[in-house]
Amino acid sequence: MARNASLSYILPFAVFIAMLMMNSFVPVPQWARFVVETAVIAGVSLPALQGKPKFPLLSFLVGVGVFLLWIAPDQFIPNYRSLPVFNNALVGRIGAASPQHDPLFLTFRVLNSVVTVPILEELFWRGFLMRWLINRDFTLVRLGTYSPGAFWIVAMLFASEHGSYWDVGLLAGVAYNLWIVRTRNLPDSILAHAVTNACLAAWVIFAGRWQYWI
Repeated sequence: MARNASLSYILPFAVFIAMLMMNSFVPVPQWARFVVETAVIAGVSLPALQGKPKFPLLSFLVGVGVFLLWIAPDQFIPNYRSLPVFNNALVGRIGAASPQHDPLFLTFRVLNSVVTVPILEELFWRGFLMRWLINRDFTLVRLGTYSPGAFWIVAMLFASEHGSYWDVGLLAGVAYNLWIVRTRNLPDSILAHAVTNACLAAWVIFAGRWQYWI
């Protein structure tokens, strides 16, 4: 049962990572990523996405709070992101960021950030892995069950996914982990994550902070 159920939580994230890796060799258009990720989510993950947010307003505020944490270091500490701990062979390097003006790119980049990425990441990190680390038959573990080991492993792996932004990625991972422990409800976690990414997308486009989208 756990093996069959795991596809709903793992496959969209696996496809997401595969396309990111492919993009290192052959550019994958944003529209193609959105279409493929949406199709996979619709095809295998709908059973895991039942219900709705129990605390929509608080989830919204959590999402805004994580966004503020994400941009705060760069706003208040000059040259913060140029420190060696954020630019090295292990976590990657932040290159020059060029403004984007193509409406098609911007539309689907925002859709990926706000729609598909929050769903597939929350399905995997907090819907699956946080429970699987407690019990290999993760379906026996209630969403949001707290275990120190699972909590911090997921937070650190989530941080590592964000490369040179691992520090704020860690803070975001801790915040989202705490929120699902509090709500025990995946739609609340997805909503918070979507709000963070929506705020970040607006910041990138309207404030010209394109480095966040490298």
